[in-house]
Amino acid sequence: MRTILASLVALCGAIIIVGNSSGSADVLGIALACFMTFVIAAMTVAVRRHRDTPMVAAAALSNLLGSIVSIPFAHGIASVSATDLMTLALFGFLQVGLGLSLFVLGSRLLPSGQATLIATLETPLMPFWVWLAFQETPTARALIAGALVMGAVVADIAGEMRAQKR
Repeated sequence: MRTILASLVALCGAIIIVGNSSGSADVLGIALACFMTFVIAAMTVAVRRHRDTPMVAAAALSNLLGSIVSIPFAHGIASVSATDLMTLALFGFLQVGLGLSLFVLGSRLLPSGQATLIATLETPLMPFWVWLAFQETPTARALIAGALVMGAVVADIAGEMRAQKR
């Protein structure tokens, strides 16, 4: 129940983030994000259900397939400079490849709902990394939504720790 409540609070944070969207491009992006959320949740449940099956190879294959599916959306990819290509490759390896592999390994140790809730930290931390790397100041909307998501995750983890001590 605690994780469901924390998930609803995190959902409110996500709604705040996308609540100011308008236009068909935003709607398509939100729809794709919702689909991706469903797929990640299904993957988390599958990883938990089949703990004895090595899933890192499956995560790597999903990254490869995701890259192939993304190609039609990559307008102007031919004009990417060598420096930008290296930045994109590092992003793909570190943030996507390594991040998903660590998530798959770690989600075996937690209940599915809690693992997925912890994964939502990626969203509020993105503006922080952009601020750190590019000095782009996050909007008040992003800060409020991020605080909601982070607060929900921290409250759920703290509640779980208290329950384990009892």
